[in-house]
Amino acid sequence: MFERETFGGNGRTCLTCHGRQTGTVSPEQARKRFAAHPSDPLFVHDGSDDGLGNGVTRMLEHATTLVEIPLPPNVRLVDDPTARSVTLRRGIPTTLNTPALDPILMLDGRGPDLESQALGAIHAHFQHTEEPTEEDLRQLAEFQQTARFFSSPALKKFARGGPAPELPPGDTESEKRGRLFFVDGPHERPFQKAGACAACHSGPLLNESSKFFEPILPAGTRFQSVGVSEFNAIGNPVRDFIFTNPDGSETLVSSPDPGRALITGVVQSPFFDSVNAFKIPSLWGIRRTAPYFHDNSAKTLEAVAAHYATFFAVISTPGGGGEPALVLTEQDQADIVAYMKLLD
Repeated sequence: MFERETFGGNGRTCLTCHGRQTGTVSPEQARKRFAAHPSDPLFVHDGSDDGLGNGVTRMLEHATTLVEIPLPPNVRLVDDPTARSVTLRRGIPTTLNTPALDPILMLDGRGPDLESQALGAIHAHFQHTEEPTEEDLRQLAEFQQTARFFSSPALKKFARGGPAPELPPGDTESEKRGRLFFVDGPHERPFQKAGACAACHSGPLLNESSKFFEPILPAGTRFQSVGVSEFNAIGNPVRDFIFTNPDGSETLVSSPDPGRALITGVVQSPFFDSVNAFKIPSLWGIRRTAPYFHDNSAKTLEAVAAHYATFFAVISTPGGGGEPALVLTEQDQADIVAYMKLLD
């Protein structure tokens, strides 16, 4: 079913968007598929520029699909106050390691379980005419926990109750320097290079905030903004959202994608909570799953490191201006990339 069943829809299957090797689709893969078969189901419906099958520029450049998200009762659009949903441009979450190891599904965490995620995908992306049965959904969920969905034997063993994967030591000097960014340990001060990546990529799956970064960020946090929507590097359309708070006050949020806030309806910290926050992804297998971030704005790991250099500089700069407390040099960025490529 994962590879062949369309449920009477537009030709899409799960495999259309979740490839065998990466669990997702990159712009490079999209371009190859379009050159070979312009009628590939990847480019229909929400894979097209307008959602109606016209144009493929967005998919070829960024490999993002159009995703319709219901608006919480307390949220409205300024330019369309009666709308009860909003259409956003998002990347395709990888199925590598996720189904068996991460209970939080989808970029904004709206999927409660694998069966619901599969049903939602069929409803939203397949233009189906045949409804999947509960048994269909169960089998799809079980299949996504088989061997082909793990990046390494160590991750598969962990999913089966074995020991948690350990950070590799690194062989080159660059890899060893890069490892220091990911070692989880006490912080002498809020902003320092050692453990900077581990602040949000700790735990066995490297996908949750560190206990050593409290009280700035509560331990075990799974959603955070790292400035992707704020910077909006690829220029997605910005919309104005009005959030009505519990006390009756209103907050204006201007964003190309408010992320988790569209699930919770809550406006809190711009970096560490709901607005513009997305799921912290696992770093295991990361070298295989480009592009990165919820909008696919980073096409390479090098681009990811460059983004964080900017992000760290912004959040570590004193309010009155001056020099940032945390600066990632070009060498730091190269070391981080070298180490991430070891994380299989």
